[in-house]
Amino acid sequence: MLKDLVYAGIGAAVVMRDKVEEEVRKLQEQGKIKTTDAKSFLESIEKKGQEEHIRVKDELKAALREIIDELGLATKADIEKLKDDLSK
Repeated sequence: MLKDLVYAGIGAAVVMRDKVEEEVRKLQEQGKIKTTDAKSFLESIEKKGQEEHIRVKDELKAALREIIDELGLATKADIEKLKDDLSK
């Protein structure tokens, strides 16, 4: 379910990016925006998208860590420590 949600978000972002690029190209063809301005605008949007991706990913990791803690699930580090303790 979580994986589907992430994929849906990525798909929506790709569709949105394509629509924005298409609209900017139309404005450029109509002479309402300069080529350099269009390129700068698209680069700015891409940078903000990457920053947002990192932010969402960090928030998701934090939420998952909190859920794991609340449920009392063993982490990879917990299991490795237990293996080490048992082998001694």
